Amino acid sequence: MPACITTPIYYVNDRPHIGHAYTTTVCDVWARAMRLRGEDVFFLTGTDEHGVKVEKSAAAKGVTPQALADENAAEFQRVLKVFGLSNDDFIRTTEPRHEKQVQAFVKRLLESGSVYLGTFEGWYDEGQEEYYTETKAKELDYKSPISGRPLARATEQNYYFRLSAFQQRLEQFFASNPGFVQPTARQNEVLGRLREGLQDVPITRTNFTWGIPFPGDEKHVIYVWIDALFNYVTALGYGDRDGAFTGDLFARRGKYWPAQYHVIGKEILWFHAVIWPALLMALELPMPRRIHAHSFWIADGQKMSKSMGNFVDLPTIEGYFAKYGLDAWRWYMATQGPLQASDADFRAQHFHDTYTSELVNVVGNCPSRVTAMVGKYFEGKMPADAQQGGEWPARCSAAADAWAKAIDELDLVAAAQAPMGLLREVDAFINRTEPFKVAKDPSRAAELASILAQCAETVRIAGVMLEPFLPAKMAELRTALSGEADAALPASQRLQWGRLAPGTPLAKCALFPRV
Repeated sequence: MPACITTPIYYVNDRPHIGHAYTTTVCDVWARAMRLRGEDVFFLTGTDEHGVKVEKSAAAKGVTPQALADENAAEFQRVLKVFGLSNDDFIRTTEPRHEKQVQAFVKRLLESGSVYLGTFEGWYDEGQEEYYTETKAKELDYKSPISGRPLARATEQNYYFRLSAFQQRLEQFFASNPGFVQPTARQNEVLGRLREGLQDVPITRTNFTWGIPFPGDEKHVIYVWIDALFNYVTALGYGDRDGAFTGDLFARRGKYWPAQYHVIGKEILWFHAVIWPALLMALELPMPRRIHAHSFWIADGQKMSKSMGNFVDLPTIEGYFAKYGLDAWRWYMATQGPLQASDADFRAQHFHDTYTSELVNVVGNCPSRVTAMVGKYFEGKMPADAQQGGEWPARCSAAADAWAKAIDELDLVAAAQAPMGLLREVDAFINRTEPFKVAKDPSRAAELASILAQCAETVRIAGVMLEPFLPAKMAELRTALSGEADAALPASQRLQWGRLAPGTPLAKCALFPRV
């Protein structure tokens, strides 16, 4: 069955930083895990390139908006390669394929009566490019809930989307789909705001020009947030199902909608959890399965800020790559990040301690111990197991089931702990059975063979489950265990007990050096 996961598209008025790296890494781990299971996956990311912020940033730099968008989009694309990310497409909202489809969608909304011309009077958050009514602005003390900056009073003629007309349908949808927004705390926030009643929202602007022209009235440009939300379906050709201007895009990619996951930061939840579903309802398109709104990274207990010098930007991230390796960064993002309702504290010491305690002492040490003993006592070849695995096949099967369930629920911590638990159990088993002592008694040769065969096979299975998190290092482990031929097989086969046949060459491996 086709599977689809998306990041938000990243705004090009600034360079990549830890927030972008985190969300995209989370999606990459999920996409790799699903591909490992044999799923047909479409992983989408990209850049959001219109709007007043881009126009102003470009003017301040003395360049055109398009030039600034090109420069920063290229940087985002470069970073994806540096991070080793496996996205299937990178969509830019200035691309003709996107712009034409957005106009087609907006035209359909206009023709259906879901869009009308009106006048906005209220408050505007320039940083978020979000409008608020007087009641909501007063509740916020007339300050942005994200940046804390004052809201601006605004009066403007706009085309409006009849969001209020979807109040009842959205309430019914949330009642029928209680897990639509995750984590639960985020869904409760959405439901609380939904109960306040929906207001129609402007979908065009006239106070700047850097945007997609509104079809039939080019004095207006389409509001950047409406433009941006459509990327999830324009990348699949949904706005051009007859192929008039994108060719066979829909024929090739239409199967991937609806997406299983939109993974976003919590600051853009309202757009994705309410406005986007209402637009899909108006266009009679299927809903995504889930919106997962993660929390924020903070640094040393404080909000990240460039002025405070605790902002984890791209040069800082690349410094961690140089010291610990890319897989170590991926591990920290996936297992220590703010995927649930609480913010996560990025601390250099915690990064180092996590690297040492989990990657060096467990993921590195356990395979090293096992392959070293196989090398010492069995000439580097997989020994025969007279006990047929003992209790280990059942343990590995339970871990694989837990891993699969966690991946389905985008619970990366639980998905990582399933194979980590196996490796810790192997270490404990070695400490308990003491194969280095058993080896001194020739009459116990068969027992020694079983111990090490069971350990090696469990290490192999754990390595399969760790591949989405640690792709480079687990490729090294796979090579050490003579498993390259298995790489193309789905997880259902690779996670089966007994694929390491007696006599298979096993090379000693040292995966994570101590720093």
